[in-house]
Amino acid sequence: MTYIPVGGLNVAKPLYDLIREQVAPGTGVADTDFWASLETILRDLTPRNEALLAKRDDLQKRIDAWHRERAGRPHDPTAYKEFLASIGYVVPEGGPFSIATAGVDPEISTIAGPQLVVPATNARYAL
Repeated sequence: MTYIPVGGLNVAKPLYDLIREQVAPGTGVADTDFWASLETILRDLTPRNEALLAKRDDLQKRIDAWHRERAGRPHDPTAYKEFLASIGYVVPEGGPFSIATAGVDPEISTIAGPQLVVPATNARYAL
């Protein structure tokens, strides 16, 4: 696959062409501004995302070890819940709260409907 260097990014040519030819025109956002903004977002959020993924990996290793240590024994839901709480996987339920939305379409803010669920292991959904 051919990649186009854009700032500090290497963008697959089909995606680069799509943004330049079909997505950006008519939006008031130049394709160069789109890529610059995306690069900023990725630069700002990648460290946090990597930290969250590392935490998830650590939690999964602890959970796997807990199950391996108890292989062949009856499941103890109380002990399991205590274990999950001790590693920070389960936290106490918080108090009442509400979420307010502003400036979003009704399809997002008030109309119930199916949500897009994608596999986290598929790189094309990483953005």
